[in-house]
Amino acid sequence: MLTERLSIFIDAQNFYNGARRAFFTNQDSHVCGQFDPVSLGTIMCSRPPADAVRSLEQVRIYTGRPDASKEPRTYAAHMRQCAAWESKGAIVIARALRYPAGWPETKPQQKGVDVALAIDFVTMAIDGQYDVGVIASTDTDLKPALEYVWRKLSTTRRVEVTNWTGSTVQRRLSVPGASIWCYWLKREDYDSIADPTDYNL
Repeated sequence: MLTERLSIFIDAQNFYNGARRAFFTNQDSHVCGQFDPVSLGTIMCSRPPADAVRSLEQVRIYTGRPDASKEPRTYAAHMRQCAAWESKGAIVIARALRYPAGWPETKPQQKGVDVALAIDFVTMAIDGQYDVGVIASTDTDLKPALEYVWRKLSTTRRVEVTNWTGSTVQRRLSVPGASIWCYWLKREDYDSIADPTDYNL
């Protein structure tokens, strides 16, 4: 049996917020919800569909980057976290946050993160850079990319998704008419890959 190359595409903020919704409350520390992206990819490879053998090809994590002049402390923490991800082998793709006219009363917004992820997911499938692509996000803006690879390249590429599952959370990306494998991650899975580091310190 051939070993399939698996690449995981992680929407960092979406997946972090999902862990917090599934397992924590707003009163919990901001580090609750943080995770090691490479360990997440390792879980995916260890739990393939019954007919598959997987190896971890790439861990790609997509994130918004604060402005160093507007939020120097947040920027520094962000860069420390990205360095920690990269030190373990993850590939970080960062897009500058957009600061609205009402900032700082209005929070900065992520712009282009989902677009960057979607483009890479599609183009890397076309270029044969992975056999299995896993999207770690519930952002429905990513559904067209998932659907494109499934419909156009399903003979050579597998598309899969993952999300946390808790007592009040049971959401996943899907494509109408498609049977797409989902890795449901429970609290014990989160605990096994949790990153308790406070990057603000």
